[in-house]
Amino acid sequence: MDKLVFITGASSGIGQALAWRYYEAGWRLALAARRTGEIEAWARNRGLPADRYEVYGADVADTDSVVAAGRACIAAQGVPDAVIANAGISVGVDTAVRDDIDVIARTFATNNVGLAATFHPFISAMVQRGSGALVGIGSVAGIRGLPGHGAYCASKAAVISYCESLRGELRASGVKVVTICPGYVDTPLTRQNRYSMPFLMQPEDFADRAFRAIEAGASYRVIPWQMGVVAKLLRLLPNPLYDKILAGRPRKHRQAQS
Repeated sequence: MDKLVFITGASSGIGQALAWRYYEAGWRLALAARRTGEIEAWARNRGLPADRYEVYGADVADTDSVVAAGRACIAAQGVPDAVIANAGISVGVDTAVRDDIDVIARTFATNNVGLAATFHPFISAMVQRGSGALVGIGSVAGIRGLPGHGAYCASKAAVISYCESLRGELRASGVKVVTICPGYVDTPLTRQNRYSMPFLMQPEDFADRAFRAIEAGASYRVIPWQMGVVAKLLRLLPNPLYDKILAGRPRKHRQAQS
C-alpha cells in the first residue's frame, strides 16, 4: 500500500505545498485544517483521485479536535508513515497591551500544545510498528528573539526544544523526530511583513527540500541553508551588538493592525 502522510494546516501555504509534493511522490494524503472546504476545492482543482486523500476538520488550538482528527485518520486510512505538524500562527505582540496577552496564549495553544496534540494519537501505534516520522515545523525565528515577535519567536523556540526532547524519548523506538526550520517562504502570511525577507523561497521549493530532508531522516534542518548560517551568526553576537543591529527594525503587525 502507498505510504500515508498526515499534514495539519493543509488548506494553504506551506501545508498545501507539502501536500502536493507528497502526492507527486506517490503518497496518500490525510489533510487536516479548520477550512476543509478550501482543501476540497484545491484537491478538485488539482485533479486528485478520491482514493488518494481524505480531509479532516480540526482546530489545532483545540486539543480534543486535533486528537479526534488523528484518530479518525487511523480508523479510515491506517497509521501514517509521516505526521507533519505544520499548522501555526504568527502575530506581532506588545506585552504592554492587555489583549495581546490573549494573543500570546492563543499562539502557544496553536504552535506548541497543538503540535504535541497532533503527534499524540500516532505515537503508540508508530512505536508498536517500529517506524514512522514525526515532523515539527519550527522557524529560524525560534533561534533568536526579534522585537515585536515575542509570541512567535518563543513558540518556535519551544517547538525546537520540544522536538529535541521527543527525539531523545523515541530514539530506540524506530520512530524518527524531524525538526524543520523554514526561513522566509512566500505565503499570504509573510506578504504582510513590513521588513526585508532575505533568501525568500517559493512554497514549492521549500516543500521539495523539506520532503527530501524528512525522507533522509534528518533530525534538524534549516531551509534554506543560508538562513541557518545567518541565524547561527546572530546567535553568536553579543547582546549589546545584537540589540543595536535590530534597533528600529519594523515589527510584525499586531492583531489589531492586521
